[in-house]
Amino acid sequence: MGWSARPRAGVRALTGLVAAALLGTLSVTAGAAPASAASQEGIGHDVGGQAGFGSVWLGSYVVGGQQVFCVSFLLKAPDTDEQYKPGDELLTKWGTKLPADEAANISYLLLRYGDTKNADEATALAHLLHSWTAAPRSPADLEPSLPKDKMAYNAQAHLDFMREHGLQAAADAVERLETDAETNRGPWTASMTTPKGDQHLGEAAEWTATVKNAHGKGVPGVAVKLTATDATLDGDKADSAAGNASPQAAAKDVTLKTGADGTVAVKLTPTGDKPKLVASLTAPADRPYVRLPIDTAVQRVVSTGGEKELTAQGVVNVAKPGKVQVTKTDATTGQGVGGAVLRITAKDKTSAALGQDGKPLTGADGKPAVVTTDGKTGGVTVENLRAPQEICVVEASPPPGYTNAFDPKNPPSACGTLKPGETLALTVANKANEVPRAIPAGDQPVALAHGVVETSYSGPGLAGLGLLVLLAAGLIGVAARRASRR
Repeated sequence: MGWSARPRAGVRALTGLVAAALLGTLSVTAGAAPASAASQEGIGHDVGGQAGFGSVWLGSYVVGGQQVFCVSFLLKAPDTDEQYKPGDELLTKWGTKLPADEAANISYLLLRYGDTKNADEATALAHLLHSWTAAPRSPADLEPSLPKDKMAYNAQAHLDFMREHGLQAAADAVERLETDAETNRGPWTASMTTPKGDQHLGEAAEWTATVKNAHGKGVPGVAVKLTATDATLDGDKADSAAGNASPQAAAKDVTLKTGADGTVAVKLTPTGDKPKLVASLTAPADRPYVRLPIDTAVQRVVSTGGEKELTAQGVVNVAKPGKVQVTKTDATTGQGVGGAVLRITAKDKTSAALGQDGKPLTGADGKPAVVTTDGKTGGVTVENLRAPQEICVVEASPPPGYTNAFDPKNPPSACGTLKPGETLALTVANKANEVPRAIPAGDQPVALAHGVVETSYSGPGLAGLGLLVLLAAGLIGVAARRASRR
């Protein structure tokens, strides 16, 4: 990418591109390069068209074993052992500041194409970077008689040469890369979207990382590393359209590429109370920075645009389970009643409620699980329930002494909303069976002894009570006849 003495017609000028040492920068070591070290071209094409020169090399170099691109159009090309030191912000060949959009374009292209193995892309990358860093300020900057350090880059002439001399693929790549840079340049932003609903231990839900460009649009093809804390990841649902291989299930971290919309999704399963997912990626810097050669006559190397790390994270609190405390009471006294069998159901009073693990709470018969109220308090508590959810308790069978008012088609029930970490208190009331306190016999009632209301009856018991009443009535009649004869 500078002057090169080679046995060919005309003088060959090697162009200076921005050094893209893959994702790193060239190392700096003390001492000068060996005199025997030669310039080694990487991939690209010889391109003519610049007035006053036979051809120029548009492509990469190999320096320190790495593929690099350089700037400083027409200066001497770097040899394979060239030494560099940290430099300053990349400026134009004239020492002026690059416009923000062009600087961002350079950073983006170096990040995305700096390690290309395609000669046409390498040529296109070289051409574009020279077009921005060594553009003529006026036609005078293209005068062939100018010294090489004062000469501008004739972008249109080189592009025309490509089209006219069998390098149409390289010319097409110029347009493609320029469009890509204009569309997807930085600064990028990264964000994480957590599930809309509550998450629960052991239950997977989808999390989404998004990478957007300077225009607020999604950037495709970006490698994003997702790292989970208090959770495991399953990438089966990650953007398969982008050609991602599904990572191993239950992993702690995965690396996936964004799809056409700039997003990558993964299933996260909480294993702790506060799961977190962090997305990290390499983004183009707002402006690239050069690395200066020890020999000032040699072209400058620029770090790739990928020295900026972006992160985004999402954190959720796992919904804590709730519990339901049910109390069975006497409708009249309000006292607790034991022995009531209740089903724990969902809002529809038919399907089973859910446990914290998301599974229906059912009994051996497949129906909603049943509980029985305590004989002393009339209460019963059901714990470790999914929250939030609508819970109903429905009486399956009444306690002794409360059978008469029980309607199996419309059993007593109570419903409410169970909130995470809270206790839902529900009360189901039943009306006790009624026992008659007096039974009429003729015009005058016959008083019966008052006592405690019975809670149950049997068929023979009720028949015996009737016989006693009839016998008493007969004895009273005999006594009355005897008295009248006297």
